[in-house]
Amino acid sequence: MDQVLQSRLQKTLSERPPGLFHFPEVYGRGWSGLYIGDRVKLGNDFLRLVRQGRFEGVEDTGDKKGGGRLYRKVRGRRDRDGAG
Repeated sequence: MDQVLQSRLQKTLSERPPGLFHFPEVYGRGWSGLYIGDRVKLGNDFLRLVRQGRFEGVEDTGDKKGGGRLYRKVRGRRDRDGAG
């Protein structure tokens, strides 16, 4: 996953309220048009980066539901105090 995409995902995540989500919701427009192999690779890359702590305030729930892995955005510094 390149840095441009990581930055885009970070921006999307920062604007998202706390709660559960699937990766395609964060990826956004164009997800369904990707080749299945690319979707699997991107999903695996996102999981690896989440587990490495690269997306602050996002955790892997370890569950799969509704066709994919569930992630959780927890309240972070931005959500608590409105810092940017």
